Amino acid sequence: MRRPSSLPSTDRPGEPHPHRDGADTGLLTPVAAGSDAEECTGDRALVRALLDAETALARAQARTGLAPGAAAEAVTAAASDTGHFDPAGLAVRARAGGNPVIPLVADLTAAVRERAPDAAEFVHRGATSQDILDTALMLMASRTLVAVLADLDRAAGALQRLSEEHRDSPMAGRTLTQHAVPTTFGLKAAGWRSLVLDAHDRLAAVRSALPAQLGGAAGTLAAFHAFAEADGTAPADAGTHGDATGAGGDREETDPGIRLIAAFAAETGLAAPELPWHTLRAPVADLAGALAFTAGALGKIAVDVLVLSRTEIGEAGEAAGGGSSAMPHKANPVRAALVAAAARQVPALACILYGSLAAEDERPAGAWHAEWQPLRTALRLVAGAARDCAELAEGLRVDPARMRRNLDKTGGLVITERLAAVLAPALGRDEARRLVADAARRSADAPGGPQPALREALVATGLFSGERLRNLTDPTGYTGSAGALTDRALRRNPVISVEPDRARPSGKPEAEETP
Repeated sequence: MRRPSSLPSTDRPGEPHPHRDGADTGLLTPVAAGSDAEECTGDRALVRALLDAETALARAQARTGLAPGAAAEAVTAAASDTGHFDPAGLAVRARAGGNPVIPLVADLTAAVRERAPDAAEFVHRGATSQDILDTALMLMASRTLVAVLADLDRAAGALQRLSEEHRDSPMAGRTLTQHAVPTTFGLKAAGWRSLVLDAHDRLAAVRSALPAQLGGAAGTLAAFHAFAEADGTAPADAGTHGDATGAGGDREETDPGIRLIAAFAAETGLAAPELPWHTLRAPVADLAGALAFTAGALGKIAVDVLVLSRTEIGEAGEAAGGGSSAMPHKANPVRAALVAAAARQVPALACILYGSLAAEDERPAGAWHAEWQPLRTALRLVAGAARDCAELAEGLRVDPARMRRNLDKTGGLVITERLAAVLAPALGRDEARRLVADAARRSADAPGGPQPALREALVATGLFSGERLRNLTDPTGYTGSAGALTDRALRRNPVISVEPDRARPSGKPEAEETP
């Protein structure tokens, strides 16, 4: 039997509950809260992208002679005010047809009819809902990635400064949680930067290839041929099969569907697809892969910072940690924790998007629908993680003195690899490893710790003494090519830069073509 709640009820018969508006304000996703991506991926931003896709379609048809220019202007004007289109109302009405494009088209058509009755028939003319929603999601992704790429640039710049400043700061390299051999913080930061640049280049490449979607009812663009024929603008052989004379390329230049795809892509600022991709979901899968990689790359930085900021390690930490509701002394590594959380979520979302590659027929039921929310969530998480990682890198505190003290904690065991290597020419590899291993085992309970025992073993060989012995047992002198590797890594710059004018939101249209 259900127990009654001790909390006062706010329900009143016939009155809406004050908390039933369903709004997601980001309480459970603080990594994305307040970010540019939150605005770029919100429901109002999606409605704006849907209207931009509809506007682009009308203008593209005007450019290619399939619609009057006045009709395109009427659609553009009616779509210019997003405030006339209620996202919450569209969402509820979307249940009837399974997607938000259907009710949006109805509202846009009504708005155009009020302005120019003759132009209403050119709203959404020849397109299917998937054409508009896919294009809108690509616009949303493209716009969101502008901020992501900028934050990745910020993170890379901050990491470069850290790497240069600490190029030769020695610290313990850790493998399988244990001290292994010495490394430098400069090399660690250079590695972080390399991952950030990898993520930047992948996302920039994916963004430059995000395509518009236009295929009509089943990917053949047949409706646009019908409109061209009815209007008398179709070429004589439009829609006929190609022959063996090699004239197919010429037909592409005059084919109304092919020409419209190019014009539509130009209007949106997206890439022109080779084929309609209603069930050829490579663009979404490629985007998913780049987002998952980026989340993981940023997550690597975050988990390293989480380890280094542990009380017992204390080699690095956030400039301003987060507080605790219970313990006044805490300064938690919040930025790193949020980035690490995002890194664990995005790969699962990418799995859903990859799963939608298996999309049946010419337009799928369910596979396409499954993509929408995971894609938006992945964009938000990655964008928030990029912002937080940039802030983390820009404010990271590094403690070289603590690194050196930690490096000395094993009493010289971090250089046993070196000792075995320098003894091998005289003793043979196996004997050298045995001697060093025995000395390390004996040193566990030896007075003064491991280092005296290791030195004693070296002295006993009669091969080393004095300054040479001190140098061999100094861990700061065993960082190998760390400095050179750091220098080489820091010479790298992002391969691909962002084109700032791509996928512009509701900007001025491209110059019109002569049909």
